[in-house]
Amino acid sequence: MYKSLRLSVLTRILDDGALLRTVKAKGVETIRSYSDGKTVTIGEVAKEVIPPKKPQYAPHKYLSMGELTQTTLRHLRWMLQKDLLGQDIFLIGRPGSTRRQLAMVFLEMTGREVEYICLSRDTTEADLKQRREIKNGTAIYFDQSAVRAATEGRVLILEGVEKAERNVLPILNNLLENREMHLEDGRFLVPASRYDKLLKDHSQEELDRWNLVRVSEDFRVIALGLPIPKYAGNPLDPPLRSRFQARNVSHRNYEEQLAALKSMAPNADPSKLSQVLSCSYALVSDEAISLGLPDFPVDNISLTGEIFNRFPDITPFSVINRLYPYKSFLVRESLEAVENTYKTFQIPTSGLDPRSKVEEVRTVSGSGLADCAVSYGQSSSRVRVPCGSLESGEANSDYIQTDYQESLVVDLLQSHLVSDFCLIGPKGCGKSATVLRLANLLKYEVEQIVLYQDITSRDLLQQRNTLPNGDTVWQNSPLIQAALEGKMAILDGIDRVHSSILSVIHRLVQDREVQLYDGKRLIRHDRYDGIKEKYGLSDEDMLKSGTLRIHPSFRIVALAEPAKQGASRGNWLTAEMISLFLFHEMRPLSSAEENKIILKLYGVVNVGMDRILKLASFLRNSEDPILASLSTSFSTRQLLRIAKRMEKFPMDNAVETIHKASLARFLPPLAKEALDKALEVHGITGPKISEDPNIKCRVDADKVTIGKTTVSRYVTETKTKVPDIAFYDVPQHLMLMEWLLQDFTLGEHLLLVGNQGVGKNKIADRLLQLLNRPREYIQLHRDTTVQTLTLQPTVKDGIVTFEDSPLVQAVKQGHVLVVDEADKAPTHVTCILKTLVERGEMALSDGRKIVPKGHAKAGDKDIIEVHPDFRMIVLANRPGFPFLGNDFFGALGDLFSSHVVDNPDPESEVSLLKYYGPDVPEATIMKLVKAFGELRNMSDKGLVQYPYSTREVVNIVKHLQKFPKEGLGTVVQNVFDFDEYSSSALETVIPILQKHGIPVGAHLQNVFLSKE
Repeated sequence: MYKSLRLSVLTRILDDGALLRTVKAKGVETIRSYSDGKTVTIGEVAKEVIPPKKPQYAPHKYLSMGELTQTTLRHLRWMLQKDLLGQDIFLIGRPGSTRRQLAMVFLEMTGREVEYICLSRDTTEADLKQRREIKNGTAIYFDQSAVRAATEGRVLILEGVEKAERNVLPILNNLLENREMHLEDGRFLVPASRYDKLLKDHSQEELDRWNLVRVSEDFRVIALGLPIPKYAGNPLDPPLRSRFQARNVSHRNYEEQLAALKSMAPNADPSKLSQVLSCSYALVSDEAISLGLPDFPVDNISLTGEIFNRFPDITPFSVINRLYPYKSFLVRESLEAVENTYKTFQIPTSGLDPRSKVEEVRTVSGSGLADCAVSYGQSSSRVRVPCGSLESGEANSDYIQTDYQESLVVDLLQSHLVSDFCLIGPKGCGKSATVLRLANLLKYEVEQIVLYQDITSRDLLQQRNTLPNGDTVWQNSPLIQAALEGKMAILDGIDRVHSSILSVIHRLVQDREVQLYDGKRLIRHDRYDGIKEKYGLSDEDMLKSGTLRIHPSFRIVALAEPAKQGASRGNWLTAEMISLFLFHEMRPLSSAEENKIILKLYGVVNVGMDRILKLASFLRNSEDPILASLSTSFSTRQLLRIAKRMEKFPMDNAVETIHKASLARFLPPLAKEALDKALEVHGITGPKISEDPNIKCRVDADKVTIGKTTVSRYVTETKTKVPDIAFYDVPQHLMLMEWLLQDFTLGEHLLLVGNQGVGKNKIADRLLQLLNRPREYIQLHRDTTVQTLTLQPTVKDGIVTFEDSPLVQAVKQGHVLVVDEADKAPTHVTCILKTLVERGEMALSDGRKIVPKGHAKAGDKDIIEVHPDFRMIVLANRPGFPFLGNDFFGALGDLFSSHVVDNPDPESEVSLLKYYGPDVPEATIMKLVKAFGELRNMSDKGLVQYPYSTREVVNIVKHLQKFPKEGLGTVVQNVFDFDEYSSSALETVIPILQKHGIPVGAHLQNVFLSKE
């Protein structure tokens, strides 16, 4: 249809009449024309273009991204037609950057300024029209992108239309249809034709007094969206849809893409390029889509060209797997379909990657680049990659190289050369350590950003803040600061975030551009430099226009866990997410690799540790879903903690160690049985550690001894924060406290898990009392947020100010933070503790940052250095029914040294109750202990719902001690009246109590007269 399709771009003419440049497209005749103006002609469609008033706001260097293909030219011709007709455009198509980049090419070609809005579920009317800010005590309205575009004659790009909540976008309907809109500050936008007509009859002052604002005739809207319901999102509202002219934008055809790849990678084997491309297009065919496979990210194939060019020996599978990490998101049946496709194109999927290593890294002075020598199998090469600005990488003495991780670092380096990337791997396998290894090699300063489920798009880019005088301002997020300063931003936990929230960084990742909520724009370094050079602008001019330069060394690294099949939130690796990054999959380390690390860190460890390593490997590779689920408790992080402890305390019982690590006490019966069988198979046996009835606790002026463990007491001036409680020593509690004391001396953070009423708080407080350690306390609940966990908002003199939470105070002063009821807060909130526990880092809501001791930026204004004495003790109820909390242990358990706090055994419980009821008859105490012991056993077996605890028995004994004349049967009703309206519970509980001589439930049918 368009055989004679031609592109003619007439660029700005210099004063002497010389042509600045022409744009050429393969197979398309380029017509040069010399004119005083600038005209764009595509085929028979032509438009005269006026140079932009603010060139900083016009797209730059999109036309030079590659040759304009026939497919692209057809789209551009259609867009030019719609522009001439004054119609708004909707570009619809598959996920990826093609639609946005097509729009930018069109705007650059026509010299148009752009306003950009990325829509998400957080988008509100204020983001589109006007936002209210406080300046000098007065509320002032600031125009937002839609209004600025309308009044300044710019093009408004709305990306992600399907992500906006229902009834948000209809506020633009009248602006789209009639070019009219009522604004919050009382002004009214009117179309240019109507305004100009009024201006003929009235003065400018009158129109201004009437609050009328002219909408430029050059104002246009380009919306970008995905087809619904093929992809997730909200369908288009019919009135909104009817106001756009739609265009389906597909990816390049095979021939165009292959030609582009070959031009990008002249050093690559053409057959490899053809293999990868053919396989890619097979995975977006109708047959592949009918199998339910997520779209292959064809737009990202161009990224692989540079990798093939720099590393010609790289295997096709290594490259294609970075684009489409199918093992991380597909079920077995779909895996076979993908692998059969690979076999069809002769792409082997295993056993081909040679061993590789980064041999040398040298920083090229003043260039922002590092010269890296990389060995890859039998070959080697030198490449220059972006690097950080630190004089030397942050040393990590705990990192031990393994061949697998070093090869993975080379793979990451290859992707780092061309793009941001995502590392996917199970919890605790060493993702963070591996990425930090790359950062250290390249001398990057790292900005660790922990993501959580209820994070908003504003939290990712900018946050609202209040100045001391009450003015509201926008504060850059750590991600934006990293972009400006050339850091490596690590987004930890992208699998936890709603997909519409991450959409706000798509443009930052794919185009290296982003428009912030305060109107500022960040653009790629070469575009920034090109605009300055072309238009003779200074940095001050750019800053005045709100245009900032993204540092060329800036990189984003995302960390995530593999998608969980059947998860309630669905698979996070959607087609849209797959198009965002290059992906790398990281497996857990093998037992041999973990053994190597342990030997180098802690020397030879006893036989038990070797068996634990083999057990962990067995659980990870098991096809039994029950055993595989247990493997999460034996991550590499957890195994290193066990090895560290066994080096210091070699007499530890391996069985007890495994039971502690997996919280075996609270496992379901089937899982507990499967674990015990696995222990037996691997020769991990041994007697259960029996209580030492003679274990004692001794406290001197400067030392405390529990059992065989002696440590020095802490010296502090904050005596008021040291717990002072009444505590009765019983053997079981003292044995547990000895374990806690040992872990405390190893520098571990502690997690105490147990039923209600077993004494978790008392044990934690007693430990701190013995050690003379000041305590900060925080109790979590359902409404706890990330902000309240780190800061406490207060209002002073009408101004919202933030004070340090107990967490921040403990970090500053070296106190012990006790986090109570940790299971009550959502795990996506408590997950922000990960980097604090793991690396001593955390970003606070007010912009400050917690960093480890000795950090390069320690001493800066907004930097808080972690006190070396800071520790954390977390208390949580056991996971599962009947407790209503979240599974804190499942989410973060391997970050802590975990301990089960159980009800005391009968002997210890009797001793404890005698402390509380010295005058209560021992026979009565024995009745209570036996009855409650049997009820607890029944609870463990699922025969009784409520897990009766020591707290209930203590309260009964306290009552009997104070009121000895009260009958036992009456007093126990304090506990069992909760069950009065549950006949099934009473039928179970009453016989147990009666069996042990506790007179309850005496009804006529229970009374029998003896014979004379």
